Amino acid sequence: MTSIDEIKSQTPAMVTKYAQRSNTRAFIQILNTYIPFFGLFYLAMDSLDDSSYWLAAAYMFLISAFIVRIFMLMHDCGHKSLFRTQLLNSIFGFFSGVFCGMPGYVWAQHHAYHHSTNGNWSKYRGPLSTLSIDEFAKLSTTKQKFYQYSRHLFMAPVGAFLYFIFNPRFNWALGTLKFLVYLFVTKIKNIRTSIMTISRNYDSKLWKDGAEYWHMFGNNVVLLSIWAAASWYFGTATFFTVYLITLTFAGAVGIIIFTIQHNFEDSYAAEDANWDYFEGSIKGTSYLTLPRIVNWFSADIAYHHIHHLSSRIPNYNLEACHKEYAGMFGEVPRIRLGDIPRAFKHILWDNKNHKIISIKKYREQAAT
Repeated sequence: MTSIDEIKSQTPAMVTKYAQRSNTRAFIQILNTYIPFFGLFYLAMDSLDDSSYWLAAAYMFLISAFIVRIFMLMHDCGHKSLFRTQLLNSIFGFFSGVFCGMPGYVWAQHHAYHHSTNGNWSKYRGPLSTLSIDEFAKLSTTKQKFYQYSRHLFMAPVGAFLYFIFNPRFNWALGTLKFLVYLFVTKIKNIRTSIMTISRNYDSKLWKDGAEYWHMFGNNVVLLSIWAAASWYFGTATFFTVYLITLTFAGAVGIIIFTIQHNFEDSYAAEDANWDYFEGSIKGTSYLTLPRIVNWFSADIAYHHIHHLSSRIPNYNLEACHKEYAGMFGEVPRIRLGDIPRAFKHILWDNKNHKIISIKKYREQAAT
């Protein structure tokens, strides 16, 4: 069994070899993802118009799979690891974000925080906002049940709709309205103060800085324009039937994948004083042993332990890296498709024993 210290010493050589980006491979991935995605979208809407509902459903299933892949390509662009140049990563990260409803730049900033704190549950609680056992114990019985049911596997589509469709539009619109009101009121009170100065002094909880806002603005303007054009050409009901179903389903798959990559039985979960980045990468991150076709659609994110050792390694190098250094990863937890429902039940941070546990396990411990 390779020790954490040995992994630390071998990681630099591993990163040097596999953090090699290729524009050719990146463009191939863009083409073999975008072209089928647009083609299937057209076929799905055409099938709906022809009342071929089963055929439309089959197309929508495939569209959802391609949306997952588009999101993973956006993810790599956010890490600046898909293409060799920042410009290409920015361009395709932006448009991939439009197609999956998420401002790519903003998402990448928040995701970078996840990487820098992975396994440190004092600072980052994952997509489910995981409670510690102490926090859970203070809840009323009703709130405990709500916490448990709201994080059930079957709630993933609801979370996906809010995360990918509703929140990015609502937060931008609400934030923009609040900013304009602030700008107007402040300018009336301080007529000599420039609009630029007022803008710089505005503090929003919905974006960190001007760069985040303008990326939110660009994402929403382009996406809403696509919504309008597609509704005009294909019909509002036809377009939004395909769009909402596919993006919600794809988003649910994404939430499930991301959750089980860090929430599973006895996953490493330390507080500040005991946290170690490499421990989090090896013991707090899972290796999903998935069918090859699923790995293709998820851009090999199953090799998540490697991705957390270094986000500089592009998705198209993860499998080869895993195979060469497989001996290093004996302690990485393996999760198969059939393990997902059970893994999803581990939604509490046992802050006393530094691991993630299920509510059932918590109650067993509390009873002893």
